[in-house]
Amino acid sequence: MHNNFNRDDFKEVKKLLNKKNPVLTQSKKVEEFEKKWSKWLGVKYSTYVNSGSSANYISISILKALQKKNKKNEIIVPSLTWVSDVNSIIMNNFKPVFVDINLNNLSMNLKQVKNKINKKTLAIFITHAQGFNGLDEELLKIVKKRKIHLIEDVCESHGAKFKGKKLGTFGLISNFSYYFAHHMTTIEGGMISTNNKKIYELSRIFRSHGMLRESKNIPFERKMKKKYNYLSPQFIFLYPTLNFRNNEIGACIGLSQLKKLNNNNKKRTLNFKFFLQNLDSKKYFTDYDQKGSCNYAFPLILNTNSFKKRDNFEKVLNKHKIEFRRGNAGGGNQLRQPYLRNFIKNINLKKFQNVEKVHNFGYYIGNYPSLKYNKIKKICGILNKIDL
Repeated sequence: MHNNFNRDDFKEVKKLLNKKNPVLTQSKKVEEFEKKWSKWLGVKYSTYVNSGSSANYISISILKALQKKNKKNEIIVPSLTWVSDVNSIIMNNFKPVFVDINLNNLSMNLKQVKNKINKKTLAIFITHAQGFNGLDEELLKIVKKRKIHLIEDVCESHGAKFKGKKLGTFGLISNFSYYFAHHMTTIEGGMISTNNKKIYELSRIFRSHGMLRESKNIPFERKMKKKYNYLSPQFIFLYPTLNFRNNEIGACIGLSQLKKLNNNNKKRTLNFKFFLQNLDSKKYFTDYDQKGSCNYAFPLILNTNSFKKRDNFEKVLNKHKIEFRRGNAGGGNQLRQPYLRNFIKNINLKKFQNVEKVHNFGYYIGNYPSLKYNKIKKICGILNKIDL
């Protein structure tokens, strides 16, 4: 990958640091970033946190807080995703229900999702992997009819769309990551976005130790202060959580990066199309659903099932110093990871053929705005010559 920062970002940080007695903990820049991000995305509210993983955890914690006496405890999740999506479910005492993925968009297989929905299904936690859209119209109708919460993980897909509308605007809650290799960066950081005012207030509370005063809902705060009048009004902790706040420097970088996001996304999209045009479809899977996509990486799935050829493929890439990640997103098939052994047992991997293919023969290599066509062509030339 490549560093997203440029001199403009550093200048904005310098302006902040050159102020007399600058406030660096969460303050006005964070609020400004949240408002401008909400406007860019097309939602009412956003809460800036210290990582996309924290956004995941807080989102599922909010579902738990709103659960009350509801007996629904299952959350459907793809087997190809980042570990924090699954851990957020487990750490909030919900049950993850896994489904396979599609090769053409690396997102959850919606036919399997529909088959797994039952009376215990509380939510569907969809991952829009590597810039691809994972939604379809039928799924949106089902979640509405069955009153199932849709949570969108858009950490890898800033600006990708479904039917002309940005991903992250369809679900009850959406999560974004600003890790350095993603579409935009704040060094480390994440965002929780929603159109629901109650969820927004809870996200602020959960972000900061569970403190009442973070909600910014004056009538609610008055009510709670009266209820807990034996406590200091500044230190009433409503929920068991931790500190997930970010800071003014990160927000300052985010504001600068946001100005360039649309233009950079156009460059990434053109890069991806050029990459596929120059890739040998006999050796690599190229039939991706590009409609509305905005890819921050070049996904590679080998058509071969030979581990010997796969190992040689990796040797060639290492020889030419082409950085890659096997398993595509998050280490491949999450069902193979040791952290799940105490929670998921008797797994039949034959029911997860596509994610198994990606786990063993799937990769990604970097795609960034300053990447030139001649370099992409050179990379494709090397890939196409490999014996597969």
